[in-house]
Amino acid sequence: MDRRRFLSSGAALGAATFASTRGFAQGAKPLKIGILNDLSSVYADYQGVGSKIAADMAIADWSAKLGVPAETIIADHQNKPDIGASIARKWIESDGVDVIMDLPNSAVALAVVSVANEKNKAVIGSGAGTSALTGPQCSKIFVHWTYDTYSLGHSLGKAVTDAGGKKWFFITTDYAFGKDLEQNCADAVVAAGGTVLGAARHPLNTADFSSFLLQAQSSGADVIGFANAGGDLNNSLKQAAEFGLAKKQKMAALILNVTNIPALGLKAVEGVKICTGFYWDQNDGTRAFAKRFQAVHPNKAMPNDMHAGMYASTLHLLKGMAQAKSAADGAKLVDAMKAIPTDDPLFGKGSIRIDGRHLHNMYLLEAKTAAESKGEWDYFKVLSTVDPKDAWRPLDKGGCPFVKA
Repeated sequence: MDRRRFLSSGAALGAATFASTRGFAQGAKPLKIGILNDLSSVYADYQGVGSKIAADMAIADWSAKLGVPAETIIADHQNKPDIGASIARKWIESDGVDVIMDLPNSAVALAVVSVANEKNKAVIGSGAGTSALTGPQCSKIFVHWTYDTYSLGHSLGKAVTDAGGKKWFFITTDYAFGKDLEQNCADAVVAAGGTVLGAARHPLNTADFSSFLLQAQSSGADVIGFANAGGDLNNSLKQAAEFGLAKKQKMAALILNVTNIPALGLKAVEGVKICTGFYWDQNDGTRAFAKRFQAVHPNKAMPNDMHAGMYASTLHLLKGMAQAKSAADGAKLVDAMKAIPTDDPLFGKGSIRIDGRHLHNMYLLEAKTAAESKGEWDYFKVLSTVDPKDAWRPLDKGGCPFVKA
């Protein structure tokens, strides 16, 4: 089943979930969640329909128990801030959407948060990356759940530099997300005693990386840091393998995850280290969720960290809604979410900080060799746990205006 048929057929869980909640909430308007992401381009496999599946799973599991009827809709922002902002405005003004979620592509996320600020509607970012969302451009209506460029860049930059990769060169996607990811990693490299030799910036959705890879190859760097994601990361890593770069230089893929590997093959990423908040094969709880997710995904994919973030943040949203009783005031709904400790089977116990940052463990993983892998989707091994105090930017370093106030 392809994405279009999946979205139009009712195979998604949202409609069935709403029907099942009517019995305990007669006359209540369901909480309407708009999932806004990339359904057709570079990030479609990263989030796409998988984000709706995960959110609908959370609603199916918890809506009746918490007494909060809910439903989801989804739209494609096409990685364009103006389109994302236009959809968000229409959803809020005309379509009765109460909360907007996911938002891969940081430029789109920033544009949507700006619209939601005007309308005082809650926004939860699982796919959004830039740490500016809890820094200079923080908002009282926003929660940043799964990861950010600070946690990925600092954790991985420090680990690889400490292991001997002292000289870095970056290949970076040329918009807010990539630049922020590069800067956060570069800061950690320098703090750990390394140096940054330069960077090559590429447009979003690039097919040919040869010129960027040649710059990296000739730079003399020990480590090539890929500050890009989705299809761009796949293309750059594939072509790096064809160029034989890994024979002389280490590869640091700052946002590689399980959904990249089927298109790449393990041989292209053997030994690459990553940082993530979730891996499907960590424990019984993550494996159970992953099998359920895979069973209904149109491509039978396993969930990545951002899909897990959609499940966990939707669950916590329902908890907040059970306390707030209304989504009309987005800031009050987010305050209710912040007041409740987070606890779910995928991220465990955590909290939402005053600046909107969800705090939870992060994990350093290493891609297995083809010989180590026991089969399909067995791609990574967990090396260590990064404690929240080490994973996330300190509150007083973020520059969030209302935290300063």
